[in-house]
Amino acid sequence: MVATIRYEDIVKVPKALLHDHLDGGLRPATIVELAAEVGHPLPTTDAEALGRWFVEAADSGSLERYLETFAHTVAVMQTSSALRRVARECAQDLAADGVVYAEVRFAPEQHLERDLSLDEVVEAVLAGFAEGSALAAEEGRTIRVGTLLTAMRHAARSQEIAELAVRHRDVGVVGFDIAGAEAGFPPTRHLDAFEYLQRENFHFTIHAGEAFGLPSIWQAIQWCGADRLGHGVRIVDDITPGAEPVLGRLAAYVRDKRIPLELCPSSNVQTGAVTSIAEHPIGLLRDLRFRATVNTDNRLMSGTSMSREMALLVDAFGYGWKELQWFTINAMKSAFIPFDERLRIIDEVIKPAYGKLLA
Repeated sequence: MVATIRYEDIVKVPKALLHDHLDGGLRPATIVELAAEVGHPLPTTDAEALGRWFVEAADSGSLERYLETFAHTVAVMQTSSALRRVARECAQDLAADGVVYAEVRFAPEQHLERDLSLDEVVEAVLAGFAEGSALAAEEGRTIRVGTLLTAMRHAARSQEIAELAVRHRDVGVVGFDIAGAEAGFPPTRHLDAFEYLQRENFHFTIHAGEAFGLPSIWQAIQWCGADRLGHGVRIVDDITPGAEPVLGRLAAYVRDKRIPLELCPSSNVQTGAVTSIAEHPIGLLRDLRFRATVNTDNRLMSGTSMSREMALLVDAFGYGWKELQWFTINAMKSAFIPFDERLRIIDEVIKPAYGKLLA
């Protein structure tokens, strides 16, 4: 089965992506050009070498060290034109990889060093996504991009960012998130923001269960009311392995409630959350029918794409088109856009494409 699935065929099939960071997916050549414009020093100005540097620097096995690489990407994303360009290229790159629906997240509070307002930051990114999607459509590749606004969990602006997200909910922002180092910064620190979002009937996901374990997941769901779990890979700590794995109460709750897990295989290996793709819990979680999805997290730092992540799973677990369709539909079902839009993409785009391959 594995031999019949070629990488170039994976690129062609429709994919849905829920967990992708805008500042983690820049083109190396774009970073070099934008850094020159603002005088930001880089490890190297050779685009190809810079791309390798990001992957190697992120390959530390430490989430904290991994996050340090973002100093360079965020530094060149401080003007409307730069934000617009990065968002435009992001939409084009995802579409070229066969992604038909993507939710791309970024933290507006990190892009204020050159006097942009929070609203101006969001408007620039939304404009870029619209331009990139239109350019992709001209090339025959349709992509729908939804934007998630992220608040940094070590900061104190989550309420402000939550209100910002709701303010732009009808023009492209589809959800909210908190991100950053988990240890020492529990999601309950931002409870006011989550309660506000629930009152506004707005969607949100929470980075939880990556660098930190079950308490982070439990708080995200039971205290904060998260619709999805950003990563959530450590839910496996509540599963006793064996011929018939036994689920603890939290794992059973997550599965019973169909709470989506935004799993990012390559990123999880880089940050030390798991030891290898072959040992990634995604295999067990799929077998147990959790609402597992496949994601890129940071395409630049992981040197990856949705097609590459899927190809890695094909190699590691022997997956075929049936499994890749399952992951794709899981993601589309879990998207933060209206139900009828999700259903249309599943029925008119995803199922017909995979149906031909399965036939």
